Amino acid sequence: MDAADRFRELVRAPGPDVRLDEAALCIAARAQPGLDVDAWCARLDELAAECSAPSFDAVREELFVRRGFAGATVDYADPRNSFLDAVLERRRGIPISLSVVVIEVARRLGVVVHGVGMPGHFLVQAAGAEDIWCDPFAGGALLDVDGCRARFDALFRGERVLHPRDLAPTPPRAILARMLANLEQGPLGRDPRAQEWLYELHLSIPGVPAGDRAVLQRKLTRVRAGWN
Repeated sequence: MDAADRFRELVRAPGPDVRLDEAALCIAARAQPGLDVDAWCARLDELAAECSAPSFDAVREELFVRRGFAGATVDYADPRNSFLDAVLERRRGIPISLSVVVIEVARRLGVVVHGVGMPGHFLVQAAGAEDIWCDPFAGGALLDVDGCRARFDALFRGERVLHPRDLAPTPPRAILARMLANLEQGPLGRDPRAQEWLYELHLSIPGVPAGDRAVLQRKLTRVRAGWN
């Protein structure tokens, strides 16, 4: 099964059961033919095995203190910062890709961690920690709601107000859709050959809002027409 077919099969799983690690690595494999998705999943297994305890704090300690995972502040738009294999190799990424690493290492330990798609940024939150969020881009820093608001306000500069729904958990399929949207809007998205497969993967995700789906379909049609 090629990477695109595997991605489509993965995103058809019941919402909570969608495997973020495999699906994110399939995105990377679509851009890098021959990439071994299962081998990179094993790298996540190894990270989980090195955690000192099956806890969220132990995951943070392993990833951000011992391993030095951090935000890519110099080459933020580099597609490698969105490709999970490169994030694991370089220990640098954008907020959403680093969050997927946290979520998936924690899952291997039986620790439930939710992605939180705050507009303009991406956070994680351990299940049951209702008033505490974690910022993987900032080295796993813990934030209360005021800390989240400070990050939000720095991004939007008063153009909008942080709403409680902005800090709610984001479903796995929506996380994958956002990862693809980031790639579509970055340097990779300027390559027509990449545009086609990015739009195809994005459209294969169940639950993409109708408006977004219509825009993606129009873009895909234009790209295909340009090649004919």
